[in-house]
Amino acid sequence: MLEGVNKTFDGFKAISELNLYMDKGELRVIIGPNGAGKSTMLDLITGRTRPDAGKIEFGKSTDLTRLNEYQINRLGIGRKFQTPSVYSGHTVFENLLLSLEGPRSVFSSLFHRTTEKERHRIDQVLTTTGLAERVDWKAGALSHGQKQWLEIGMLLAQDPKLLLVDEPAAGMSDEETHKTAELLLSLEGKHSIVVIEHDMTFVREIARKVTVLHQGTVLCEGSVEQVQSDERVIEVYLGRKHEPKRHL
Repeated sequence: MLEGVNKTFDGFKAISELNLYMDKGELRVIIGPNGAGKSTMLDLITGRTRPDAGKIEFGKSTDLTRLNEYQINRLGIGRKFQTPSVYSGHTVFENLLLSLEGPRSVFSSLFHRTTEKERHRIDQVLTTTGLAERVDWKAGALSHGQKQWLEIGMLLAQDPKLLLVDEPAAGMSDEETHKTAELLLSLEGKHSIVVIEHDMTFVREIARKVTVLHQGTVLCEGSVEQVQSDERVIEVYLGRKHEPKRHL
């Protein structure tokens, strides 16, 4: 929950009286033009930056504004950035092993005997992400889409309660985009998920509820059909009210 959140950078108000509420297990899509405050919102949730004012709560009234990044991560909040960040020189299996819940170093992870519980968890993630046939591949040899799925898998290996996913469909082929939509939909209900996305075709595939940000605050919320037909949204995206909606 974000309530009355404000954030200013060098006189620029990136977030302004932002209120956002989500249900447990909900998949929420956030859209908005460049500069709307989407990434700043994720930075505030994950502790990368602090709000100037307002409340950010998670679970049973846990105040995230009092915690640092690693403490927030340990609460079960995982973030995937737009550009995949994987260990290119290690295999898919090793990437997932390194990401399993709990403190670990690269050395201890790669040179200790993998437990049955760890293998089971990795197998679950491989099945979920569709990477089981690539388990022994070096991550650097994967396609762009497969790297995105691996990074989502690396978050899933930590068993997060909340997944923050930034533009997962960026740079993907149509087939990869569709598979990514299926992946995120398969996680709905098991995890709370926030997806930031510009690709409206992808948004239509996954969205149950869409929140539109503009100038750091919520412009409107609703189904894809509702937000696409909202005159305020059309004006924000297109600069005038009567442009054909197909361009949104």
